[in-house]
Amino acid sequence: MKYRTFGTTGLEISALGFGCMRFPVLEDGSIHEEEAVAMIRHAIDEGVNYVDTAYPYHGGKSEIVVGKALQDGYRERTYLADKCPVWLLKEAGDFETYLDEQLEKLQTDHIDFYLLHALNRERFEGIVKKFRLVDKMKAAREAGKIRYLGFSFHDSLEVFKEIVDYSDAWDFCQIQYNYINLEYQAGTEGLCYGADKGLGVIVMEPLLGGRLANLSDHVAAKFSDKKTPVEHALDFLWDQKEVSLLLSGMSARKQVEDNLAYATRSSAGMLSDQERAAYKEAKAVYDKMSMVDCTGCAYCMPCPFGLNIPELFKAYNVFGLRGKNVAKEAYEKLEVKADACRSCHHCEKECPQHIQISQVMKDIAKLME
Repeated sequence: MKYRTFGTTGLEISALGFGCMRFPVLEDGSIHEEEAVAMIRHAIDEGVNYVDTAYPYHGGKSEIVVGKALQDGYRERTYLADKCPVWLLKEAGDFETYLDEQLEKLQTDHIDFYLLHALNRERFEGIVKKFRLVDKMKAAREAGKIRYLGFSFHDSLEVFKEIVDYSDAWDFCQIQYNYINLEYQAGTEGLCYGADKGLGVIVMEPLLGGRLANLSDHVAAKFSDKKTPVEHALDFLWDQKEVSLLLSGMSARKQVEDNLAYATRSSAGMLSDQERAAYKEAKAVYDKMSMVDCTGCAYCMPCPFGLNIPELFKAYNVFGLRGKNVAKEAYEKLEVKADACRSCHHCEKECPQHIQISQVMKDIAKLME
């Protein structure tokens, strides 16, 4: 495993972090605990020392499984990251209530890296500032419950800079970034801005919700076939010294093994100018073919009218990337179609990508007629 210095903390963190939002699941949708625990422990045995979970992942069960995985001496061998569900806080005291619940679920007395989860303008102004959450994080650190303070982010570059500059207490931040999202949300400029401020910068969605793992022939043709699409996507990030680590949400043992192998070959400055140019060409093709920027996080679910929003978006994107016949086949397998949307806008309030879901559903319904 390769390690990188994490901002100004002085810590050496593995280039690959284990994201716990996409565990393997059983037929009923529940986490396959035995498999998930084995995957986390194997990753730690191979040098991964950063495990990331959050309160809402897997319907609130991810933290419990992570807590089980880190028993038997594994907790002492890794840094544990978790996130405060900011949107659930209704009063100032809720911060401590949720933190204590998370510590109990994780079976630990402290969380190494604690983030304010999925900040945007509304949550920053209406919750973080209102309830003085940074001060509460400092108090929790003094109490020994957390060690390092950070936030994850989904909004514009302008808002990102405001949050970074809001406090000198931040140790790190977490942004969505990949070779497609160069000017989206924080983007490349935000990555450099955070790193220049001395923050450790964690990258999430390195595969854009898995979409960069299954490229169309048109996009894949821009890359050398000596690497897999996943390796190309991860290498793009590891090539940049500002990236402290990238998180991968792994749902199968082969994904763990492959990512471990890719990480051992990683380093800042690892790519040639020719390879870097290929990413620009691939992005240009991808941008022309992609229909909607869904990462499959499922924060929009459940839909009160029964739509499987991520799967509908997946079928929609297949139209651009692989053609109408393939898209139609995927669409027809869905029990509830896009025309069932009633534009209640509940999902849009939760979408980190700020997709106008109700309008896109109308577009999908029309396209698939």
